Parts: sequence; C-alpha cells; structure tokens
Amino acid sequence: MVKTQFGIKDLENLSNVKAHTIRIWEKRYNLLEPDRTDTNIRKYDLDNLKKLLNVAYLYNAGHKISKIASLNNVQIQELIKKNINGLDSEYMLNIFKSAMFEFDGELFDATLEKLLEKKSFSEVFAEIFVPLLNEMGVLWHSGTIDPSHEHFISEKIKHSIISHTSKRKTSNSEKAQLFTLYLPYQEIHEISLLYANYELISAGYNTIFLGPNIPLESLKHVLKTKTKIIFVTYFTVRPENDNLKKYLTDFQDEVSAKGSCELWVLGDKAEKSNKNTKSVKFFRDIKQFTDHIEKLSTY
Repeated sequence: MVKTQFGIKDLENLSNVKAHTIRIWEKRYNLLEPDRTDTNIRKYDLDNLKKLLNVAYLYNAGHKISKIASLNNVQIQELIKKNINGLDSEYMLNIFKSAMFEFDGELFDATLEKLLEKKSFSEVFAEIFVPLLNEMGVLWHSGTIDPSHEHFISEKIKHSIISHTSKRKTSNSEKAQLFTLYLPYQEIHEISLLYANYELISAGYNTIFLGPNIPLESLKHVLKTKTKIIFVTYFTVRPENDNLKKYLTDFQDEVSAKGSCELWVLGDKAEKSNKNTKSVKFFRDIKQFTDHIEKLSTY
C-alpha cells in the first residue's frame, strides 16, 4: 500500500525541520492539523506535508513563523512567488517532492520545463536531480517513502535524460572516439550511466549504450566489430568490495587483452579501487568525468 500518511519523524526527514520544532509550531500556531491514532500518535496527510514544505521554505528564507502561520494556503503561495530568487533550488526540490507523492507526471514535466527556460539540462541535473535522488535514497532506506515513490521519480528522471539525449547529435565521423557504456552484472542503477551517455553525446562522441546487468564476457562481442573503445561503467552496488580487484584484473585479462580498449570507472566504489593503471581510469564524480571529456575533445 502506497504511503499517504506520515509520522512526525517522516515530516522531519522530508522537510529538515526537527520534530521538536514541528510540535512547537503546531501547539503555538496551529500550523498543522494531524489526525491522532487511538494511542494519541500524530498522523499527517499529504496536505499537511505540502504545507510544511512551503512553510519551511519561507522560514529558511527569513520570514517569522508567526507571520507565516497567520497566512492561508493561497497567501503562502503568493509569498513564495515573491521570494523565489530566479528559480530557487530548494523550492523546486519541494515541488518535485509534491509531484512524487501525488504521482503527478504533469507537475514534474511542467516544473522541469520551467527550470529549462533559465538553466541548461546539465545544470538542472547537477543542481536539482542529483540532490533529489540522493535525498530519495535516504528517505527510501529510512522507510519515509514507499518504493513506488522512489521508482516514480527515478523513471521520470530517466525518461528526461533519454529525451534530452535524443535531441543531441552524435558525431558522423568514424574517427570520433567510441565509448561503450554498461553496468556490471547484477548492477541495475542506470540513471548516472544514462547521464554520462548524455554528456558524451553532447561533447560530440559516438556511443554504444548497453545498459544494466552486463557480464564481462559480453563486452568481448563489441570488440569483434569495433576498435579503440573506451568502456564506461558505474560501480554502485556491484562488484562487491572484496571482488573489486578481481573484477578489474579480469577486465584486463579477458577484455582489454582481446583488443585496444580502456575502462573508465565512476561511482562510489571507484574511490575504493586501485589507482589508475594503463587500461583503467577512475573518476570520483560526474564533474571530474565531464571535465576530462571536455579536455579530451580539445586534444
């Protein structure tokens, strides 16, 4: 069953307002109107959550809680519009959270469209989507949101990356460096890989996108028809930490030995891996990766 009621700890996790502060605002200003269980435990609905997200935004912008609490929902929205400096990241994050809880694809699309009037897609991804995904991961693990919420947001972001990638032109030159992007066997977290593909195509490179769950054995098939390939992968969950060194050794022995190729590794586990070797290069984050491909294109 999808979550539509929230405990006070959930509200704290979602709004970054301490539970103690929420209780004070509730008692002193009647800010929220929770239901109570038979054992007197507060339960909040989606309207309460959305109101708290808006109140938290205005409070962090410097407005007194006593003033905010005296406003109705329409007045709160009007005050937010006056306070937004350009396209404020914090407020936009809250709108995407609202879209997530209501499974509102139109709100997600309209918000993204509004952001893209002032920002590039790369800026939106770095400033909005990355923090949103990081927060969703924490909220999912803490049980604050349902897996369906996390999947909804992830799929919307995935589709937006794919859509923007399709608008970019790949290089027509056969001399352009070829990148093949894949995730290791049993690794399924592909948003970052999709975004890496977007950046490569935007920089004018040719790519082959294999996607998630690819065994090393399968990479050899690409080398049968293509030469001088740079494989790009993300280590998020797989390979497991104690298998990292073996995976990289196997790549060198089984794949790079079969043809002229390199392996570029991104993701959390990349920092735990060995230093760069002749055929393996590590990137601590997507910015280091994009900076590197930018330099590469100038050579």
